[in-house]
Amino acid sequence: MSKKVFIKTFGCQMNVYDSDKIIDALKIIGYEKSENLNSADCFVLNTCHIRDKAKEKVYHEIGRVREAFVNQSKPLVIVTGCVAQAENTEMLKREPYIDLVIGPQSYHKINETILQFENNKLKNEITDFDTIEKFNYLSKIQNKISKVSSFLTIQEGCDKFCHFCVVPYTRGPEYSRPFNQIINEAKTMVQNGTKEIILLGQNVNAYSFKETNKEFRLSDLIISLEKINGIERIRYTTSHPRDMTKDLLDCYKVSKKLMPFVHLPIQSGSNKILKLMNRKHRVEEYVSTVNYLKEINDKIEFSSDFIIGYPGEEKEDFENTLKLIDKIKFINSYSFVFSARPGTTASKLKPIEDNISKKRLKIVQEKLFGYQKLKNKSLENKFIDVLVENEIKGQNKLFGRNPYMNSVIFEGGINLIGKIVQVKVTKTNQNTLIGELSNKNKFKAA
Repeated sequence: MSKKVFIKTFGCQMNVYDSDKIIDALKIIGYEKSENLNSADCFVLNTCHIRDKAKEKVYHEIGRVREAFVNQSKPLVIVTGCVAQAENTEMLKREPYIDLVIGPQSYHKINETILQFENNKLKNEITDFDTIEKFNYLSKIQNKISKVSSFLTIQEGCDKFCHFCVVPYTRGPEYSRPFNQIINEAKTMVQNGTKEIILLGQNVNAYSFKETNKEFRLSDLIISLEKINGIERIRYTTSHPRDMTKDLLDCYKVSKKLMPFVHLPIQSGSNKILKLMNRKHRVEEYVSTVNYLKEINDKIEFSSDFIIGYPGEEKEDFENTLKLIDKIKFINSYSFVFSARPGTTASKLKPIEDNISKKRLKIVQEKLFGYQKLKNKSLENKFIDVLVENEIKGQNKLFGRNPYMNSVIFEGGINLIGKIVQVKVTKTNQNTLIGELSNKNKFKAA
């Protein structure tokens, strides 16, 4: 009889990809994924260190698990992800309920670590940076995840050392996976039913794999993926403005499957703040990249990330951020008040007043949400292409996304899952498009 593993994932898309890989690995030693925590023999918490109070949220979550199992046998409790990497042995000291701590570059060791624990009951932490060995091992495990839209990690780690960011310390230096390893995994995903592949990396557009006399870049991956029958859409995230090379930009001129939507974090509209952040790019360079893409593809749209209230941000710096938003009119962006991460350069800087930061964030979000709603409103009574991902439980409705990553909800049969269909948008709000299936489709709605 197989054992049950329940996995809870926080944070970025790469953690979602990692969680799927962990599940595939655990199947080898007799574990099956469970959607019910209370029936689990093993609980895995895959953590993220980017957001505020990430460490405390982990201990809070472990407390909830302890409470859930107060009247039954304790499950094997494993903490993985970036908080595990950052805190390592401290987690075992602080919370006795945790059995194993495994960093994101050590997932290839998870099975042997679990088996050792089952044998000797000795708690352990594995947080080595073994990226090459990790991907070589995980690439040999059959991918059994069946999703219409699938994440595929091509690059990990970061060499940029932005002063606010912990990624270089939790994910290690930049590493690009072998080109053919990625293509082979993509083909397996297609065999499992994937129609859309989202390429992932902490600096995804820094991807560079050298083999003999050839260097493979992100643009080479996109061109090769485009040739695979069954792949309908290609996306990538998260990119750095410094690595938006011309070969990558020109993919938006020729590719039929690369979606015309670019998530390109700038963080601030002030060159002074960008320098304090150690971002290594200027606003003018960012705008130049945006303008070039708009020239070669008039369908293209942009989203971004903004850190508000970074130490040293003055009124003029903040106003420059507002000007940049008005110039580009981002259709979907993320914005947060600066929160210092322990161990980073920015954590030693004097913060600006909290009430000022919160006021500025509110202004920024009102502006960003305004453009987002305006874009959505412009789609009303128009037909859009939607890749249908799944059925919404209990509602007899389907969920999918348009080329710009908007969530789209409409009535239709489950036979449409995995297909690209035309939907007429009838209603919109800030985050979702509501529509009805067009009678122009060749597919039956029932």
